[in-house]
Amino acid sequence: MLAAILAGLFGFLIGSFLNACIYRFPRDIAISDPPRSFCPACEATIAWYDNIPVLSYLLLRGKCRKCGYSIPVRYILVELLCGIMYFLIVYRFGPTLLAAKLALFGAVNLELIASDFEERILPDEFTKGGMLAGLALAWFVLLPVTFSSLVVPIDASLSLHSVVESALGAAFGYGALWSIAFVYRKFRGVEGMGMGDFKMAAMIGAFLGLMPMLLALTIGSVLGAVAGIVIITFSKAEAATYEVPFGSFMGIAALGVAWMEAVRGLTDAVVH
Repeated sequence: MLAAILAGLFGFLIGSFLNACIYRFPRDIAISDPPRSFCPACEATIAWYDNIPVLSYLLLRGKCRKCGYSIPVRYILVELLCGIMYFLIVYRFGPTLLAAKLALFGAVNLELIASDFEERILPDEFTKGGMLAGLALAWFVLLPVTFSSLVVPIDASLSLHSVVESALGAAFGYGALWSIAFVYRKFRGVEGMGMGDFKMAAMIGAFLGLMPMLLALTIGSVLGAVAGIVIITFSKAEAATYEVPFGSFMGIAALGVAWMEAVRGLTDAVVH
């Protein structure tokens, strides 16, 4: 339990970092320039005691101490969600490499979910960077052997099979969405998805492998379609021009699939 609590507190800190990325990356502001957090309205540097995750937001009632600017509720939501997520991961899977991989995957997706929903942008730092991290971690946290046996000998090391599974997931994730977007553009004459969506699918495939990635894309597509219909219906938005943040729904689905796959992997290990 202590490890889970410490993980949750660490998750609050990661959530604070993610908030900085969500604001800065779409605006081409480097994390190190300026290195300290600042108010988007008055640009005053935020003191350390006003930058404590969750607590400072509550004490300040969601406002800048200097100018009274209302800080978006997204800040506390991301910090809370990341802390709760890290607590649950370590509580369920312990302080293991699997938990570390899930925590990283969760943080990457949480940033992309919020960034796409708020700005309709999926930063390369998290899509491309996440894909590389997924490929590297596949050597240490093994993915199940499925399609990799078609590429490498069946008696090859499990780590090699896992990396190939990761690479296949990334390649098919990118290719699947690219193909759908290509066909949509040919028939409708407009862009249906951006390259950020392709790269995010590749990142999910690198972390989860081919079949879980396809499941995440399917669930994300359904969630996005339903949410789009609801939003258009109630907001009276123009259906032809409304841009559904598909990356947000793809990320939500990917987090659910990742959790199910991790639990199933532990269950299979116990059974065998």
